[in-house]
Amino acid sequence: MDKREHGRLWRGSPADQEVGISMRYVGIDIGSDSHVVAAVTADGTVAFKPTGITEDAAGYAKLFALLGQAPVALVTMEATGHYWRNLFAALAAHGYAVALLNPLRTRRFAGEDLARTKTDSIDALGIARFGAQKCPAVTRLPDAATDALRELVRHRDRLVADFGNRVRQLHRLVDLGFPEFRRHVKSLDSMLACTLLAEYPNAQAFAGGTPRRLAKLVYDGVHKVGPELAAALIAAAKVSVGHHHGPAYRIQVRHTCQDLDLLRRRIRELDGDITRQLDDYEVGSLLTSIEGIGTNTAARLIAELGDLSHFRNAAALAAYIGVVPGLKQSGKRRGQRPASVRSATPACAPPCGCRCSRLYVAILGSRPSTIA
Repeated sequence: MDKREHGRLWRGSPADQEVGISMRYVGIDIGSDSHVVAAVTADGTVAFKPTGITEDAAGYAKLFALLGQAPVALVTMEATGHYWRNLFAALAAHGYAVALLNPLRTRRFAGEDLARTKTDSIDALGIARFGAQKCPAVTRLPDAATDALRELVRHRDRLVADFGNRVRQLHRLVDLGFPEFRRHVKSLDSMLACTLLAEYPNAQAFAGGTPRRLAKLVYDGVHKVGPELAAALIAAAKVSVGHHHGPAYRIQVRHTCQDLDLLRRRIRELDGDITRQLDDYEVGSLLTSIEGIGTNTAARLIAELGDLSHFRNAAALAAYIGVVPGLKQSGKRRGQRPASVRSATPACAPPCGCRCSRLYVAILGSRPSTIA
């Protein structure tokens, strides 16, 4: 009631007072164990103050109770690690329009006010105001098959990275314990090298071995080491400069070779899983029909690009992938515009005549034009 007891006074703009309630723009600051949610109206007025919610069923129930008090035009949140995914799925399942934001955009938006204080509550309000002013496009979650393919591809990337780390560790150990080994076996990531080093981890072990036993070692289930290589390795080991390295190096080499064998098997299994998952996509067979594009490349394209129909044209796809050079000029400064992006990326700058251009044609039906 106002002081003259003429009725309740509504807060907000005149339009809000006429209808009583207006559409709200919700911003959520994502955290690992908890989030902060806030809402504003179209004119930036705070609809409800920043409120903390936990990353569990009780926290989600609290969130939906807050959102159910008035119509919600848009929910915006930052793509913070993987912590947003469950909340995004829950909001989408309840029918809310959700926009996933690049944190760089919200950071620059917040910097316009030259604020010196940064808290989760301030960030949540800033994200909500960003949604009200910028009205970003609604983000669509990938379908289950695409999401599964993306997880498999990225898991394979992690295994390949682990494999490379183990190979580098093995390089160090072999360079110290038996540096002459690489003159006879060039690649340490091969099954031949792992089989030999697992049985004979350093120069001392090779020097104490017999040529006959070493020659009979089978390294890939079919092929044997052979007498020539066995004799050469034993002879080199007897005069090796790393002959003084002892048991500590043997243990490390054996463990590293075991890790490499395990990672090699897992990567091979994942390749089969990715191939079977790729068979569910019509565009997958189309991509692999292009010369130079194999199963893993096609799977990566689908996993990272998702539904290709979301791109307006081939130029938009090229810009998203990052094969289009950016032009930067200011005053008298004229940045050099490269004729080709091959120096920075594996793909060529479109339009071109190589397989990347044929890829655009296969996916979108046209070649992209060069974008300034």
